[in-house]
Amino acid sequence: MSLGKAGARRPALLIDVGGVLMADCLTAAAAAWGDRLGIAPHAFLAALFAGNDDQILVGRVGEAAWWRTIADRLHLDERQAAAIRADLRARQTWNSALLTGLRRIHGRATITIVSNAWPDIRAGLAEAGVLDLADTVVLSCEVGYAKPDPRIYAIALHSVRADPADALFIDDTLEHVDAATALGMSGHLHSHTGQTLTRIERFVESAPLPHLGYDH
Repeated sequence: MSLGKAGARRPALLIDVGGVLMADCLTAAAAAWGDRLGIAPHAFLAALFAGNDDQILVGRVGEAAWWRTIADRLHLDERQAAAIRADLRARQTWNSALLTGLRRIHGRATITIVSNAWPDIRAGLAEAGVLDLADTVVLSCEVGYAKPDPRIYAIALHSVRADPADALFIDDTLEHVDAATALGMSGHLHSHTGQTLTRIERFVESAPLPHLGYDH
């Protein structure tokens, strides 16, 4: 079990952002910007993400530097690159039903956000009020490891002092879920909000009652 803020032991929920707490906006953005720039959507996505796994995603390159790389790839000036960046941010849509469900169970489980993300995601989490419902936030760009690297899972578990057997990991990428279950966690591949909420409730309900005494 993990330790909550009040010291009581609670089950641990580890949950992803992109594609889970936040809806996918990249498909529509790639189509729109590909059309405006006269390139295929996959070429637009490649300009954004090719090589990011061992660069901005793990904190080796900052946000501004990576956007200069994107601008160079797409042959854009600073103003055009800023317009794309602002548009991507404006397209972000949060899963309100899932966030409501997490707030409902927060008193019964610790919640850790575990995301492969660029640095500006933390500001987005704060603006959306998501930071308020999380006990801890583990971002690949801040800890230097990205899923499915076992080390980011270990950092997340350690942040709430949870054992793998007492944790449920939720992600929309099968490889990431498989890595979590290989470490001894329960896993859930997110595809439907209702199913994910049901899985969370079942996990929390099946957990042992919080330990309210003192450890010796």
